[in-house]
Amino acid sequence: MERFADRVVLVIGAGSGMGRSAALRIASEGGHVWVADIDEDSAKKVAAEIDEAGGRAVGVRLDAADVQALTDLYARIDREHGVLHAVHYQVGIPGPAGLAVSEDEWQRTMDVNMKSAYYATTLCFDLLERAGGKGSITMTSTAAAIIGSPRSPIYSMTKGAILPFARSLALIGAKRGIRVNVVAPGMVETPMLSSFFPGARDKDPAELMASFRSSVPLGRGAQPEEIGNVIAFLNSDDASYLTGVTIPVDGGATIA
Repeated sequence: MERFADRVVLVIGAGSGMGRSAALRIASEGGHVWVADIDEDSAKKVAAEIDEAGGRAVGVRLDAADVQALTDLYARIDREHGVLHAVHYQVGIPGPAGLAVSEDEWQRTMDVNMKSAYYATTLCFDLLERAGGKGSITMTSTAAAIIGSPRSPIYSMTKGAILPFARSLALIGAKRGIRVNVVAPGMVETPMLSSFFPGARDKDPAELMASFRSSVPLGRGAQPEEIGNVIAFLNSDDASYLTGVTIPVDGGATIA
């Protein structure tokens, strides 16, 4: 099944983890994937993986908090394709733990987690509208946006802002043939996981993961591919009647 045959898809933050998994899954189903990441080497490596598997991909460096860089990338996609069918936004930093946050830390977290989300998903509207009713935007938030996080309030706040923003964008997009949805992962076993927990890097990895898993009803963290599968679904025609929704992919954490 090639749900993305002849479709152009941009995955922002596709150099590793969930973004990489989404890019690989979409490419495996026929999508022409633009792999964008602030780490250019990682973006090009993922694009090469796709090419080697028989898919089509372009790897590019992108700082999603840089509005001009976003503008330039969309202009390039416009020149090369004239249309964009889907955008997945997979960008975020945990920010500092606790309540003591400097103004510089505050601004940096806001820029990466909120400013980039706004511009990454609004500057592409004209391109997505050209998809003839099949335009789609997905954004990754976090289960902490639903249940809160005592470890990093600034993270749950900034990623939580995506939820009402996506609903507003979905109402605007509905009149232009563009769906907008959100994925809210819980614990995902990626290299970034330990950065969310103060002092985690100094603890025994096996003990740390056991502690993480015990807090999840299903007893384990998600694999990046499990999140990537949901992202691919939401951007496909299989989700053609879904818009404005947030789907927790968290092993039951938000209902525990």
